[in-house]
Amino acid sequence: MPFPLNLARGPVMADVAGFALTDAERARLCHPLVGGVILFRRNFESVEQLKALTAEIRALRSPHLLIAVDHEGGRVQRFLPGFTRLPPMQMLGQAFDADPQAALALAHDVGEVLAAELAACGIDLSFTPVLDLDWGRCAVIGNRSFHRDPQVVTQLAVALQQGLAAGGMGSCGKHFPGHGFVEGDSHHVIPVDNRSLAELREDDLKPFAALAAAGMTSVMPAHVVYPAIDSLPAGFSRLWLQDILRAELGFDGVIFSDDLTMEGAAGVGNIGARADAAFAAGCDMVLVCNRPDLADELLASLQPPAQPELAARLARMQGRDTPQAWREHLASDVFAAKRARVAALSIPPEACRGVAVGEAS
Repeated sequence: MPFPLNLARGPVMADVAGFALTDAERARLCHPLVGGVILFRRNFESVEQLKALTAEIRALRSPHLLIAVDHEGGRVQRFLPGFTRLPPMQMLGQAFDADPQAALALAHDVGEVLAAELAACGIDLSFTPVLDLDWGRCAVIGNRSFHRDPQVVTQLAVALQQGLAAGGMGSCGKHFPGHGFVEGDSHHVIPVDNRSLAELREDDLKPFAALAAAGMTSVMPAHVVYPAIDSLPAGFSRLWLQDILRAELGFDGVIFSDDLTMEGAAGVGNIGARADAAFAAGCDMVLVCNRPDLADELLASLQPPAQPELAARLARMQGRDTPQAWREHLASDVFAAKRARVAALSIPPEACRGVAVGEAS
């Protein structure tokens, strides 16, 4: 097969198993329905190996497949040796309580360091920031949240989003409309949030509305059911994604599904039914992680709806400038100072424990 293959990006994001592509993975990633690749900790051995892997993925197609990763900081940072250790976002919230202006400047630095280091390795997007409020109830969110106060979350997330942009990267607010109030982990159960829409508007929706107005480029909905609003999980709900996120909040970026292999998606049916439901609700791209057999099953049967805005939305997610340009940026004295400020943060050991390799968000 001649490379690069000239092929528009499709609406499925898949993953790969190791440090380099297999022949089966190359074939899968050249399927016309594939548009992106998500990387995990299992895909990282060193900075040089990561650069080689992303270069191999980018060389497959033109425009190149979007390359994404969950690299928030704290316990959700996939790549460690050679990267600046990023704090859990709760630390920025605590810093805000002590000195708001200093915390906002630091949030900007965290965003820029996060983005530029990934961009220098050929990665387009980190699924960041978490906009869930810290209600003190959800262990899977926990210190990934900036704060309990939606106004504080908004200010810090906007500053971090601006830092991401300075590092050449878009943003992905998650988990819409808010995962922080439920106790269950949607990787293993289907959590239920019984609050009313009025209550959610008063608290959890505010950061999503503000970030959308400030240029947020993508959103990932929660595999959580809000029965007072809809019987379907948010990621499969047209009411949530079309009526509220698009129409009410005015969001016009990419809507990524969360991983369709998670237990929170299982109630919708098999992998094909889950993808169909996600697209019908308004998702632009669906994630299928850690199950190459299900990815192949979906690619063999999927007939996605017409998505006239998909190409333009995905093009806005592509990282700005070349990896080489960002490597030169990393070598500058200005960036070194920002990296030092971020690296100097004190990070508790419990914040650094890795989440499960298979966790998508």
